[in-house]
Amino acid sequence: MAMETIFADKTISISSFKAKPAKFVADAADKPLAVLNHNKPAFYALSPKLFEQIADILDDYELAEIVRARLAEPKIVEVSIDDL
Repeated sequence: MAMETIFADKTISISSFKAKPAKFVADAADKPLAVLNHNKPAFYALSPKLFEQIADILDDYELAEIVRARLAEPKIVEVSIDDL
């Protein structure tokens, strides 16, 4: 049986998490918190600050993909010096 990777330094059982979710997210100090069900990640809880940081990274990645696609097919536009 393969072990599932947990992408968090802190973990908590789902039953403990249900008691005080806001406290446990705050205690995680802007790091992901893995909430476990039967010792497997059920979900990850993130602070708003961490979620915003991840969203910014994803936006940057998306923009970089657009730039790469546009650079791969450069468009040459001829203009005369008088048009400038």
